[in-house]
Amino acid sequence: MQLLAKLRIDSFMLGILATVVLAAVLPARGGAAEVLDWATKIAIAVLFLLYGARLEPREALAGLRHWRLHATVLGATFVLFPVLGLALRVLVPSFLSSDLYTGVLFLCLVPSTVQSSIAFTSMARGNVAGAVVSASLSNLIGVFATPLLVMACMNTTAGVRVSPSAMLAIVVQLLLPFLAGQLLRPRLGWILAHPAATKTVDRGSVYLVVYAAFSAGVVQGIWHNLSARTLISTALVCAGLLAIVLSATIFGSRLLGFSREDRIVVTFCGSKKSLATGLPMASVLFAGHPVGLIVLPLMLFHQIQLFTCAALAQRYAHQQPLTQSERPEMASGR
Repeated sequence: MQLLAKLRIDSFMLGILATVVLAAVLPARGGAAEVLDWATKIAIAVLFLLYGARLEPREALAGLRHWRLHATVLGATFVLFPVLGLALRVLVPSFLSSDLYTGVLFLCLVPSTVQSSIAFTSMARGNVAGAVVSASLSNLIGVFATPLLVMACMNTTAGVRVSPSAMLAIVVQLLLPFLAGQLLRPRLGWILAHPAATKTVDRGSVYLVVYAAFSAGVVQGIWHNLSARTLISTALVCAGLLAIVLSATIFGSRLLGFSREDRIVVTFCGSKKSLATGLPMASVLFAGHPVGLIVLPLMLFHQIQLFTCAALAQRYAHQQPLTQSERPEMASGR
């Protein structure tokens, strides 16, 4: 693990790549695929149960008072991104296939990340409390907003039909466990006290969804036509999309007069997309479609945003002068 840290290799993404390889070699078929489907649903429900238990209701209510900050983050997540996603339709079919464009548009419609947005905000010495509320609010609203945006944008633009009943499935699978976590919060403290347990559920649910999606792709034979050029072009589109949104959030938050700490929140919460939330939604919303291809852009975007935002957070941290208590010479009494 220390070697991975020195090489700046994300172990989570290595795990995802290993899961993809496993799905290619040993895809789930028949009865095993049905068991995998139920295991995935249970893992996702447990994940959102823990998400609900993590959020302190009083902190959330207090943080909601900073409505301009959260409205700006939500605007970037659910307005700016979708508009850019619709504009990228011009890249079909010259640069993106129809299925991959569907994936690019879908990644523009999912909510922001929670853990990494908060972690990068903290690393950059931003408003951590504001990041907690903005990221959590984005995921909570995304349970309703993402299916509605998918139905509004994709049923007319991407050639994918999404049933309104899929929204009910999202609510049952994601929102109800989240609310249950809020109600059971006092009794789940012993689990939340062990970060390794929540991390295992967090990553394990993503691995299960990735394995299920890519297994289905192998069984259906949709990967044979995916070339290196296609992967590179998709990654370039994702990188360009992130660059545009980062520029918009950085300069837009300055024009809106936010403090430095709040600008950091807008930058990191407003430019990121959640793999942990997006993959379960895709498995429900796109049942019967090539889910593996549809989630591929989101997986690529996730990796690109981690590397880019980590570097940006370090740059912010170096720009912020240390307080007296944080300076080594002051702490050591010199």
